[in-house]
Amino acid sequence: MTPHATPAPAPADAAGLLARHGIPAPTPPVVRPRRLRTTPAMRRLAREHVVDPASLILPVFVREGISEPRPVGAMPGVVQHTLETLRREAAACAEAGIGGIDLFGVPAARDETGSQAWAQEGILNRGIAAVRAEVGDALVVCADTCLDEFTSHGHCGVLRGPGPRAGEVDNDATLPLYQAMAVAQAQAGAHMVSPSGMMDGQVAAIRGALDAAGHDDVAILAYSAKYASAYFGPFREAVGSTLTGDRRTYQQDPANGREGLREAALDAAEGADIVMVKPAGPYLDVLAAVAAASPVPVAAYQVSGEYAMVEAAARNGWVERERVIAESLLGIARAGADMILTYWAREVAENPALR
Repeated sequence: MTPHATPAPAPADAAGLLARHGIPAPTPPVVRPRRLRTTPAMRRLAREHVVDPASLILPVFVREGISEPRPVGAMPGVVQHTLETLRREAAACAEAGIGGIDLFGVPAARDETGSQAWAQEGILNRGIAAVRAEVGDALVVCADTCLDEFTSHGHCGVLRGPGPRAGEVDNDATLPLYQAMAVAQAQAGAHMVSPSGMMDGQVAAIRGALDAAGHDDVAILAYSAKYASAYFGPFREAVGSTLTGDRRTYQQDPANGREGLREAALDAAEGADIVMVKPAGPYLDVLAAVAAASPVPVAAYQVSGEYAMVEAAARNGWVERERVIAESLLGIARAGADMILTYWAREVAENPALR
């Protein structure tokens, strides 16, 4: 309605109802927020948050012993890469202008300690080296620094031996292995390592090891507030998880919000360059609180379950895929994430309709 337009009269039946109750006609509003929604150009001009491709990180999987990419059934469009297709994916990500790529390894053999995690010829370290050789500094090359993909039992750390606590994850015995893994990843060419095992003291241990090995320029993206979430299910197919039991003794209870703030503060104090909340969508309250308090940039991981649900609903025609992807990412950015790990990162960068 233009400023001088006359309001359309109410239908006779509505006007009669109002008149019977002595309800006066409303005064036309002076404040009209709808003015900033009138056209696509106006909406773009007034937009508070934008998902910038440069703020996105693509999680990718590289698998040992395969000759062609292997689709992940629970995550349509996601594959386990060979080293060669991983290189091509990294080059495409750099061309698309996304910020980074986060590598996860799927080894052919696993053992109790996850020794392939720090082996120079381990699949993850070979993947890091291949990506860095392909893209140089055009992408931030990040690596997952956790043992769960490499241990035969599927836990994020080594297990205690015989005794009353047999089978528990041994926090302090795990830290030296994280140190070895992080140093190996830095030597392979990672710009950034990302400890995701939720061991107490992991950031301080890794920072000390990297600095002592001459890798003081390698950043740490800490999985700080990582919850014991049911949303991780499809990821376990992607990495061929061998987990029995659960990770509730070291990942956070989904009921706890303040604990996420505490974990993020501890990681920042221990030397984390970036702190993360994972999952993203179900924990926007935690993300907003961490973002408001954090002295360092904040990341959020839009995890496999979030991705899989949207893809499944879209395939059934229940939601508009592009709009839901864009809205989900905007919600994460609006809550305060400076960067987002998402399996749609490259697609979003290549398709403006998704942002």
